[in-house]
Amino acid sequence: MTISATATVPTESASKYLQQLCKHWQHNLAVEFTPDHGTIVFPKDARGADWPADALVTFDARDGGLDVRIDASSDEQLEGLEGAVARHLDRFAFREAPLAFDWKRG
Repeated sequence: MTISATATVPTESASKYLQQLCKHWQHNLAVEFTPDHGTIVFPKDARGADWPADALVTFDARDGGLDVRIDASSDEQLEGLEGAVARHLDRFAFREAPLAFDWKRG
């Protein structure tokens, strides 16, 4: 079972932030990215967790914003990743932070 959330984060630096996030996480996670699209796999056992399955975070940069999608295996995993993505993005976007996340489930 997959539970998803999406958000559009308004920023004029979407590609920059996408690349920074992907480079940051590629040191210990499976990451693929271009300037406009990135995916990160968060293993089900990351940091001692025991989720039913891996989670996938997808970033798409576009004019005026960064689209974020999280596909998780449980509500708790999804909530944790929403928070992790927001915290990390705010860290890289410190001049704009806090950024607006309009998480939508579905």
